[in-house]
Amino acid sequence: MGAAKIIKQLMFEQNVSVGQLASELGVQPQSMSNKLYRDTFSFDEVVRIANILGSDVKIIIRESGKEFY
Repeated sequence: MGAAKIIKQLMFEQNVSVGQLASELGVQPQSMSNKLYRDTFSFDEVVRIANILGSDVKIIIRESGKEFY
């Protein structure tokens, strides 16, 4: 699943519009809309967006189950 799909789901669950998220990130709504459409988020952007939407991003090593935040 791409980052854009997850971000859209989080936005829906938190009742946050593209404009509101863009404002929190300090970018234009059209720029945010384009990133959501093209799914062109950097890892740092995903972490910042998750934080704004009250979520965490973590990476889990499949073999050991070790988690990184």
